[in-house]
Amino acid sequence: QVQLVESGGGLVQAGGSLRLSCAASGRTFRNYAMGWFRQAPGKEREFVSAISWTGGVKHYADSVKARFTISRDNVKNTVSLQMNSLKPEDTAVYYCAATPGVVLTTIPGRYDYWGQGTQVTVSS
Repeated sequence: QVQLVESGGGLVQAGGSLRLSCAASGRTFRNYAMGWFRQAPGKEREFVSAISWTGGVKHYADSVKARFTISRDNVKNTVSLQMNSLKPEDTAVYYCAATPGVVLTTIPGRYDYWGQGTQVTVSS
């Protein structure tokens, strides 16, 4: 089992920044690739970003590329998402998730463990 707890969400004006963090406990964190997803009201959960277990490979959704940065610390067992130039359409509940193995995936069903989510609201 891997337990994931997100933090860092909140209310921010358009153009502002937030940094989300996800603390992991349980099984060896570095054995898992990590992802961030988001879900807005009435919409399906969508991929935001993912990072390999070494941190050397990163993938972003086109909608957040050049604005968001994913990183991880395998000593502290955390994964972070720095979000800059936020837009109202970024408003959603953000979830971190863990998937075993080395292949990054954008498919939610391939992630075994999920956090409870943290709300991000961007006002216009």
